[in-house]
Amino acid sequence: MLNISNLDVYYGQSQILSDISIEVPEGKAVCLMGRNGVGKTTLIKAVIGALKSRGGSITYNGKDITNGDAYKRARMGIGYVPQGRGIFPYLTVYENLLIGFEAVPGEMTAKEKEESNEDIYEIFPVLKEMRNRVAGTLSGGQQQQLAIGRTLVRKPKLVLLDEPTEGIQPNIVAQIEQVIHDLRTNRGISVLLIEQFLDFAMALADYTYVMENGEIVSQGNAQELDNDVVREYLSV
Repeated sequence: MLNISNLDVYYGQSQILSDISIEVPEGKAVCLMGRNGVGKTTLIKAVIGALKSRGGSITYNGKDITNGDAYKRARMGIGYVPQGRGIFPYLTVYENLLIGFEAVPGEMTAKEKEESNEDIYEIFPVLKEMRNRVAGTLSGGQQQQLAIGRTLVRKPKLVLLDEPTEGIQPNIVAQIEQVIHDLRTNRGISVLLIEQFLDFAMALADYTYVMENGEIVSQGNAQELDNDVVREYLSV
């Protein structure tokens, strides 16, 4: 579904990512781990088209998107849930969900949008209860559910999640874990997850990459990786 090969990304003259190669198979969950500042979010931004690479390639669903526009990538089925949620605080929950449809190619009928919204309400019932509430008044966990719902409402094929457990209460973390599990096992959606919560990541990921200083330093499935070694790369 997603193949990143020998990717180099810079901020100005500073190289942030060096020779990064990652694969996300169809219907699988892949986790990218590492402490803050090692380049994880930079990689996600390169995938969605917010940052341009200076070397390497990005292939999505068999198509080279290395130099493609961000909006075209979204319309191809790439969904993005940013770190910090990125909701619109002065709009209602319902209005935030409607914004998710902007990336859908072509026109959707009102009925189709309502059916898609109802699907999100089944995943996150609290959003239906609060659909007329201003999003900025929701708790952090509820805002994270809204950010995920806004992405899922258009039925993406690949979802990029940047630190979904950050600042979230344990019961919501457990719910998000179940949702991600459902995405890959029951809906066939591929997931690239950035995470520092090791237990959460290992419970979900089919394969894990560990980053340090803009490079991949370790990789493997849950059975292959030494958790103590991974914890060393996560510690400050």
